[in-house]
Amino acid sequence: MSDASCCRSSGLAGGRHARVAICVALGLLAGACGGGSTRSPSQQTNHASAGGHASAPAVPSVRVSITPAGGRLDTSPDRGIAVRAVGGTISGVVVRTGGDPVRGTLNAARTVWRSRWALDVSQRYTVIATAVASSGARVTRRSSFRTFTPARTVDVRITEGYRQTYGVGMPIILYFDGPVTNRAAVERALQIRSSKPVLGAWYWDSPCNMAPACLYFRPRRYWPPHTRVSFTGHLNGVKVAPGVYAHHTLTQSFTIGSSLIVVASTANHEMNVYRSGKLFAHWPISSGRPGDDTPNGTYLTIEKSNPVDMVGPGYNIEVPWSVRFTWSGDYLHDAYWSVGDQGFTNVSHGCVNMSPADAEIYYNMAVPGDPVTITGSPRPGTWDNGWTMWFLTWKQWLHGSALHEAVRTGPRGSTFVSIHHPRHH
Repeated sequence: MSDASCCRSSGLAGGRHARVAICVALGLLAGACGGGSTRSPSQQTNHASAGGHASAPAVPSVRVSITPAGGRLDTSPDRGIAVRAVGGTISGVVVRTGGDPVRGTLNAARTVWRSRWALDVSQRYTVIATAVASSGARVTRRSSFRTFTPARTVDVRITEGYRQTYGVGMPIILYFDGPVTNRAAVERALQIRSSKPVLGAWYWDSPCNMAPACLYFRPRRYWPPHTRVSFTGHLNGVKVAPGVYAHHTLTQSFTIGSSLIVVASTANHEMNVYRSGKLFAHWPISSGRPGDDTPNGTYLTIEKSNPVDMVGPGYNIEVPWSVRFTWSGDYLHDAYWSVGDQGFTNVSHGCVNMSPADAEIYYNMAVPGDPVTITGSPRPGTWDNGWTMWFLTWKQWLHGSALHEAVRTGPRGSTFVSIHHPRHH
């Protein structure tokens, strides 16, 4: 509902309906009676009985049109609702539905109102629009219609859990269970609110490790610690590919926690842990031995468990205090069996080995989305082997958006920002 939608909508049609009823009742006596007349019934009757001629009915000076038209099946829910006034201004628009609430905006002249998002599929809508002429006369129009049920739909999932806490590197991750070709329309349907201002962008990954298509939002730099984030995907009714529509609205709220960043050097056999921007710990490690080198890159922690059953060539062991950062099975974990090698040589099968005490401390602090940067390895990291969104530079990330625009978020929501403006580089 727009800001104008609550303006004086009651009783607007009553006068007209009353005049129509009087005309029907007096039709045999006063054939010239018209719905547009401004005279009272007694004035009309007296005028006719005196033998005079009734005045021509006044033509309303404001016309209101509503799209989609009433009584029709709307097969393009992504076009939304449009209300137009000619010869006056729109004073109110109310949309009634059992689906998602419909909100819209007026143009500066208050002659056109448009809904903000696509309409839900398989839903009934009633639109009541009121316009006012310069003379003060008001006209109300009503349109009722139903949106169609698409033959093919796509489901969308979000990785984040409700009110969960994530690290400063955590992207918003959306999984689509089918291909997406109308990517720009999908990006326009997404809204982010953040308690602190953030500049970021969307990036398409297709196919990705987990689904036919993935879409990620990542800030230009890490999230400010303790940022509250709310996401709404107004996807219901959006055509994602020819003949294929999303059919539900996706919402989620989560929190960014404290900053916890690991930088591990496989060449120097050491890792630094930064907490809240300050060096928290400097620990010895043992990483992947030659042939099993821990791959370089800036990863994000994915999950943790105590213990994890690790199985490989020649070993099957329960490993305590394990924090995962690649899908292929690389962890930062307790390796009590390699304490003597930690700080001196690399002996693991690819994981980052830590002492039991150090591993337990890190495990208890870690949440999904904490950055882990591996350096000094002869082996490069592989895109999509884990949450590898930070492998890309900001310039590379921007080019992954279908709109080729950045997104500025804040407490009031998000807006697209041109990437060509110097301030945004």
